[in-house]
Amino acid sequence: MRSSRIFRKWRRLDEPGLELMTLSTTAFGLTVRSTLVHAGAEGFGLRYRWDLDTSWRTRTLHVERTDAVETSLTIERTGDTSWRVDGEPRSDLAGCHEVDVSATPFCNSLAIRRLGAAGGDLLALFVDAPALSCQPSRQRYEPLGPRAWLYVDKGVSEGFTARLDLDEDGLVATYEHLFEAL
Repeated sequence: MRSSRIFRKWRRLDEPGLELMTLSTTAFGLTVRSTLVHAGAEGFGLRYRWDLDTSWRTRTLHVERTDAVETSLTIERTGDTSWRVDGEPRSDLAGCHEVDVSATPFCNSLAIRRLGAAGGDLLALFVDAPALSCQPSRQRYEPLGPRAWLYVDKGVSEGFTARLDLDEDGLVATYEHLFEAL
């Protein structure tokens, strides 16, 4: 990472939408704050704060809807692959390596960092936005080049694939058919 603060803007490609994100280094790792608006057929707004350790692994994630629904969700890592959601242990999420929030391309960078250059499969704690529901979902990341990956969903959206291109900071710059950095 080049600096202690990174700003990103992503726009949706499939429907109207925009995300504004700030990633900051802290004494304990990184903090990511973001606001996004999905103005498509099922419109919603989200705000999240994602606290990561120095290895870019989720420690906590707080997501809140900012539209008329006004609901929130807090996810906490309680072990290497164990989780608590809204203060309650979730044994059904045991084995999940990292969090994937459907409304943002930021989370794909976490999976890629966890897997490393060889890529592979991982079990993600998938957060469906706008519902803010959680479930495990298997994913595969195949390296295509130094900063290019093929994402293959083997779980919730089985069969979905997309090319991901990363920028110099290791963040998603383009997510085929869904997002691009501005």
